[in-house]
Amino acid sequence: MKIASIVGARPNFVKLGPIHKSLKGSGNDHLIFHTGQHYDYEMSDIFFTEFTLPKPDVHLGVGSGSSCFQIGEIVKRLESKLVEKQIDLVLVYGDTNSTLAGAICANKCNIKLGHIEAGLRSYDVSMPEENNRILTDHLSDYLYAPTINAMKNLKKEGIRGKIYHTGDLSVEIISKTSSICKKSKILDILNLKSKSYFLLTMHRAENTNSKYLFVQLLETFEALKDSIIVFPIHPRTKKMFESFGLLNRLLECSNVKTLLPVGYIDFIALLQNSLKIVTDSGGIQKEAYLLKVPCITMRKNTEWIETLKGQWNVLTGVDSKKIVKAIKGTSSSSKYSKSAFGNGKTSHIISKLLSNLAMN
Repeated sequence: MKIASIVGARPNFVKLGPIHKSLKGSGNDHLIFHTGQHYDYEMSDIFFTEFTLPKPDVHLGVGSGSSCFQIGEIVKRLESKLVEKQIDLVLVYGDTNSTLAGAICANKCNIKLGHIEAGLRSYDVSMPEENNRILTDHLSDYLYAPTINAMKNLKKEGIRGKIYHTGDLSVEIISKTSSICKKSKILDILNLKSKSYFLLTMHRAENTNSKYLFVQLLETFEALKDSIIVFPIHPRTKKMFESFGLLNRLLECSNVKTLLPVGYIDFIALLQNSLKIVTDSGGIQKEAYLLKVPCITMRKNTEWIETLKGQWNVLTGVDSKKIVKAIKGTSSSSKYSKSAFGNGKTSHIISKLLSNLAMN
């Protein structure tokens, strides 16, 4: 069976690593289709290096643009490549524009579709990612759910495809990466000591499209002037700081160490050595939980509800007073369950399921 993974954004590449290795090890013919949704070195190429992934078999080169532009261009460019390569099954990952575009194209080309990380729900349809998840799940023939709750969500919606509880890829990724992180020099480069700083990321459209929320973020930095904050800036976030005329105010915050996005290994090194992480990312909430780093999520909801138990993850929105209170507050050390995300064999479970399909 010839399988194509459709990837195009940072979260996709991270999940692709163990899947590609496992599929190749089981003898499946696995091709990598890169949409070009993310194309900067820090957001794309570095992950292929760190996860020892081969050069993509197909690169669509879509580039930046609105969601409608990206999805439309991917579908248009992908169709002929799927047919040309005689793909039997398409795999998509998570909830990005590349995910939904790959799902739509597979469906219209009458090619079987598998969704890795299926069934997640925040129940906030104002989030583009939530709509991408829902639509992809309803188009999928095979749904690989990372948690019991994700399975319940899919069954509740009456999904037509076959649902499998596989656990989450992050368990095995974090397990392997956290040991490699000892070789990372990022703390030395930034002149930081372990557990001496807070880490922060912000990139979601609902947060970065609002000047008011940027001001809230800056007020957070200013209220924490005696604390070191490490802030890898997503390209879109930096662009919006400039557009809102707030970049100089950010640079005036001497306690904030700003830097370009870093590779996965350096990021996990920063995460596991931080006091707490402040983020609006979905995946980072889960990674922080697996590393037992308290997380403060700048959203009003989360698809990773397992992380909320024991207040390992606290929802604040982009509200300066709430963020500061959560940063200064004590963190729980109870009600922790790593097994909520599986046994660390997710890539092998999915690979075996796909191999069984090939034999039938």
